[in-house]
Amino acid sequence: MIHLTPQTLARARAGQEAAVAAVLTHMMPLLRRAAARAVCPGLEFDDALQEGIIGLFGAIKTYHAAGGASFETYAAVCIRNAVTAARRAAGRKKNAPLNQSLPLEDAAPAPGPEELAIRREQLRSTVADIQTRLSPFEREVLAAHLAGGSYRQIARQLGCTPKAVENALVRLRRKLRGSHPTH
Repeated sequence: MIHLTPQTLARARAGQEAAVAAVLTHMMPLLRRAAARAVCPGLEFDDALQEGIIGLFGAIKTYHAAGGASFETYAAVCIRNAVTAARRAAGRKKNAPLNQSLPLEDAAPAPGPEELAIRREQLRSTVADIQTRLSPFEREVLAAHLAGGSYRQIARQLGCTPKAVENALVRLRRKLRGSHPTH
């Protein structure tokens, strides 16, 4: 590694793009090694590299030669700390839904007009089946169940027992399952 001059560091701290690019180029091997070590579920190489670069920018802004360490040593610690913090954050359970979800480009495409027409017809057919195959009581139980009511709540609402609600749900499932093949 070539040693960076104090003048280059001063220009980088002042925000001169050429000096920042020189420091970034000089530190890139260390940044890549730190990022490669930090890769884990929820933290890809590019993200870890970005975190390392942010750590390097912090080092550029806060480095003082009077501290006794070389810039490379100081920057290495700042980079490692930034990447380690990102790895720790990626490992937290709160990010699990994001880590396990599909990117938007991999998500299923929106249905076309033909698919929407087919789905509408299937819905009409299902509603017609519900109207003709289910008793009025079973339709009331189904509506309350789909609204999220528990057996006890539905029973209270309809003036019957929870067992009557359970029996109605069993009957209506059997009736509706027999009306259409499952997809």
